[in-house]
Amino acid sequence: MSAEYRTGIGFDVHAFTEDRKLIIGGVEIPYTKGLLGHSDADVLIHAICDALLGALALGDIGLHFPDNDPKFKNADSRVLLKNVYELIKKEGYTLGNVDAVIAMQKPKILPYVQEMRKNISEDLSSEINKVSIKATTTEKLGFVGREEGASAFATVLIVKNK
Repeated sequence: MSAEYRTGIGFDVHAFTEDRKLIIGGVEIPYTKGLLGHSDADVLIHAICDALLGALALGDIGLHFPDNDPKFKNADSRVLLKNVYELIKKEGYTLGNVDAVIAMQKPKILPYVQEMRKNISEDLSSEINKVSIKATTTEKLGFVGREEGASAFATVLIVKNK
């Protein structure tokens, strides 16, 4: 009997705002602005959460962690990711891999990608070589290019335990 595989895709976007820390992939990045959101607004982790949830048709991050629930105010998105992964494991699956892209004009995040990969692989109880994170700009086009916010896309493969 062959293993069962499921894939999911996630997308998230947040606007920049004053007086917030910029946290992406669980890493605090020095910058003049942070991302606006009910939680810590970690655009990358939110996209990964949605991809994982989508792989098993379990809804989306807003269903599990509503932005009108005070207990998720300023929540650490790494905690949310761990909670999502617990749901995946309860369904009998483990991570195959994650492939993600962060779109930001500024700041440059390449110096932080390895730490992001480390954080996410730890949160998903996985080897770091199963977590790919890439960064891109939008060549100064759209809201990302105008430095109004950031977006992230993620795909995941999960594998049914034998």
